[in-house]
Amino acid sequence: VPFRLELSTLRAQAAVQPPILHGLVRAPSRKSAGSSSLERRLAGLDAGERERLLVALVRKHVAEVLGHATVDAVDPDRAFNELGFDSLSAVELRNQLGAETGLRLPATLVFDYPTTRAVAGYLVTSFAGAAKAVTARAKSTSDEPIAIVGMACRYPGGVTSPEDLWRLVFDGVDAVTDFPTDRGWDTERIYDPTGERPGSTYTRRGAFLHDAGLFDPGFFGISPNEALEMDPQQRLLLETAWETFESAGIDPGPLRGSDTGVFAGMMYHDYKVNNNTGSIASGRVSYTFGFEGPAVTIDTACSSSLVALHWAIQALRSGECSLALAGGVAVMATPETFVEFSKQRGLSPDGRCKSFAGATDGTGWGEGVGLLLVERLSDARRNGHNVLAVVRGSAINQDGASNGLTAPNGPAQQRVIQQALANAGLQAAEVDAVEAHGTGTTLGDPIEAQALLATYGQDRAEPLWLGSIKSNMGHTQSAAGVAGIIKMIMAMRHGVLPRTLHVDVPTPHVDWTAGNIELLTEARPWPSVDRPRRAGISSFGISGTNAHVIIEQVEPETPERSVESRPVPVVLSAKTADGLVAQVARLSDVDAEPLDAAYSLATLRAPLEHRAAFVADDREGVARGLSSVNRVVAGKGLTAFLFTGQGSQRIDMGKELYERFPVFTEAWDAAIAPELNGVVWGSDQELLNQT
Repeated sequence: VPFRLELSTLRAQAAVQPPILHGLVRAPSRKSAGSSSLERRLAGLDAGERERLLVALVRKHVAEVLGHATVDAVDPDRAFNELGFDSLSAVELRNQLGAETGLRLPATLVFDYPTTRAVAGYLVTSFAGAAKAVTARAKSTSDEPIAIVGMACRYPGGVTSPEDLWRLVFDGVDAVTDFPTDRGWDTERIYDPTGERPGSTYTRRGAFLHDAGLFDPGFFGISPNEALEMDPQQRLLLETAWETFESAGIDPGPLRGSDTGVFAGMMYHDYKVNNNTGSIASGRVSYTFGFEGPAVTIDTACSSSLVALHWAIQALRSGECSLALAGGVAVMATPETFVEFSKQRGLSPDGRCKSFAGATDGTGWGEGVGLLLVERLSDARRNGHNVLAVVRGSAINQDGASNGLTAPNGPAQQRVIQQALANAGLQAAEVDAVEAHGTGTTLGDPIEAQALLATYGQDRAEPLWLGSIKSNMGHTQSAAGVAGIIKMIMAMRHGVLPRTLHVDVPTPHVDWTAGNIELLTEARPWPSVDRPRRAGISSFGISGTNAHVIIEQVEPETPERSVESRPVPVVLSAKTADGLVAQVARLSDVDAEPLDAAYSLATLRAPLEHRAAFVADDREGVARGLSSVNRVVAGKGLTAFLFTGQGSQRIDMGKELYERFPVFTEAWDAAIAPELNGVVWGSDQELLNQT
């Protein structure tokens, strides 16, 4: 339970502590004019050494307040409330640190600086005597493209990665299944094939995340009880966010405290427990990872994930953040959406979306989550990030006073496409394909097709190719738009436009001769053009909010080179021992060249505490290494190497040398810890004992 500082305690402290000014963190005042011994000791150290010593100091007092025998039980990066602090222990820690440092510390110390390391950083700044001003972010001075540098997803049909999604659409997989059996849905009660019984649905099929209930709470420092109360959509956002960073080759740990933003589309709020309002979805991601940029949950229904991307782009260009997660998630905790749309006869009886087909008979519901990691293209180049594609332009608008609140509006769809093209600085003929909204409804599909014919279909020599991923895995709602972006990025990379399933003939309710557009009833090579490949992606919300995004292929800066086979280190890591065992098992199922696997594991995975490593030069070597790999737990402390000559194989040889021979003692102290007047043997507790 989050701890709170009682009002009486705050009042008692207010008399002795000046308030914190907005925009400026005032350095604490000294209790006395003379400098403390701790301050004098810090004066001779560099920045890294000062932080080390103060982290150790804060850990010592945290351990004392919580009653731990050693500091080893105190994770310096774990929040105080998770360590077990309440309002009284928060004040006690503040008082102990004040007495030790000679500083007047604020009563709200553990709230303003919620981890041991954050408090230590505050003390470093305080001893430096400098106020920390809040600086404005640099604002982009141009409409430069936004780079997509990472992406991750979970979708029906066993899709757990963009590569899985590509296999699904390339192979023409239909991911529609029966209702899930682990959600307590009374299928026999609510199913009525006639759709006439009140409170019933005439379909019992859709595209579901059947493992949406699975979650590893310990990985994110979440207790099992809290995990049970969390909306599965929040769990999926956390896991997919981590995978998105890893796909970009970025360790999210060092981003703690950065201006990274989170823009999450989410339309379902029916998981009936506490703390599951929409705002918590994006806020939980920022809280868990320690991001300090904008955190916004967006609900424009089916267009939510593209609206989230559009807003992320605006935030990047305005300087509100320099890196952003954007996408959407949808998991149906109840069957109510099926029941409601059955009343309107808007569902496909077999659960499939027959996008733009003559056999169109309603939409089919699906679930999923997809996230993109985006930043300004110049930042991506400077940071050395792999650019998967760029967003050339995006736009959002509203239907306005159309023919009904939930009815689609063709002119509004035309306007949003034209605005996106204008923002991209492109003509319609410069876009090769469109990933359509394409829900498979008898009203929506013809309206969308006519809007596309009126915009993309005019004044072009080559046809615009039209498809929809909803034909594979249903309408994944607030995660639909981002699924289309991931699909088209993969299609650009492979040079293939996948086919749209379940099309008997193009819908006869559209005059397809009114423009140059072809429906992708079969897979085909991406058209050969003397410019980057480009695709448009559309999403239209049931409330009338429309979104259109145009993405562009980016050629890699350096050409691929063949590398001769040689022994390489294969490294694995996980948060827990069980997680490491699972990583070993997963790698056993991967059929890849050792060099490729080793490179990906070393550059695309964050280094976690439980680790294993071996050397291999071929697939057989990988198999041998996996069968006999030794596992270790890496601590968070410093590492030192002793080259002691003959006898180094003896246990404690280095320690004995240190204790028995002054010349060795002096050399060690001079090289490792001169400011501590002693040696660090193992833990921060021993460091503190010796200082």
